[in-house]
Amino acid sequence: MKHLTIIVPNGQNNLSSIVGSYKIFTRANDHWKEKNGTELFTIQLAGISKEVDFYGGLFTVKPEKDISTITKTNLIIIPSLNHNYERAVKENRPLIDWLEKQYKNGSDIASICTGAFMLASSGILNGKSCSTHWAAANTFRTMFPKVNLQADRLITDEQGIYTNGGAYSFLNLIIYLIEKYYDRQTAIYCSKVFQIEMDRNNQSEFTIFTGQKSHGDEIVKEAQEYIENKLDERISIENLCATLSIGRRTFDRRFIKATGNTPIEYSQRVKIEAAKRAFEATRKTINEVMYGVGYSDVKAFREVFRKITGMSPLAYRSKYNKEADLQ
Repeated sequence: MKHLTIIVPNGQNNLSSIVGSYKIFTRANDHWKEKNGTELFTIQLAGISKEVDFYGGLFTVKPEKDISTITKTNLIIIPSLNHNYERAVKENRPLIDWLEKQYKNGSDIASICTGAFMLASSGILNGKSCSTHWAAANTFRTMFPKVNLQADRLITDEQGIYTNGGAYSFLNLIIYLIEKYYDRQTAIYCSKVFQIEMDRNNQSEFTIFTGQKSHGDEIVKEAQEYIENKLDERISIENLCATLSIGRRTFDRRFIKATGNTPIEYSQRVKIEAAKRAFEATRKTINEVMYGVGYSDVKAFREVFRKITGMSPLAYRSKYNKEADLQ
């Protein structure tokens, strides 16, 4: 029988990802036993404290085992963390060291949302892809520059490491893991019981792009402000470099280092974020919104919009603005 360890970190404040993982895997186990006569996983909660309080002591979780007693497990699930990531990492150092050791011994590891901060702190994500909540992406890039963060992805799967995007999208990761470890039919069964949409691939449409500004590069910050204040214009990066008295190659290198995007990508994301807000809150037509964010080619606008959000402009407006859709 395989072993699943759901860890309960100290300072944790997201109970839902612990309970949700436990409940769905337990239901998958029960279903598997009905069909095959035996459970596939032994499921345990483990940590480094005898109990962990949540939401100011309103709830308490008592891990069944201390991680020091677990020498081998097949799959580890890391729940999402609170928003003080540096403190969470500091308070859970023994747990992070244990994760590194288990991965080297052959365990697979899945991190939920900001649990990626704990996983990355172990060093085993260096050179690998991962996702996390879009709102934590800038902080994550700053703390872990050696990790290939793909914040638009809902799920990543690489060399026995699974990560996912933010908040309740962890349910999609759990269904993905159910299919990986049980089979497709068990995953379909769980998706129906818990009413979780299967096969979601990205979290792009949920992202609110704000741009990374806490980098300390004043030239890049000036460029960001210029781009953000010229929404309705088609920006020439060459002209922007001339205005800032900086060479294009140097500018690109510094901009990518500071923001995680090329200048063109940044401009596209700023414009599409403005377009999204217009679709959500106004009755403007597709063309009116397009012109308002500096595009004159419908095809080009549609392609960039889809690349960034995963949806067409029309589909996005229809989903998030019912009144505009009634025009």
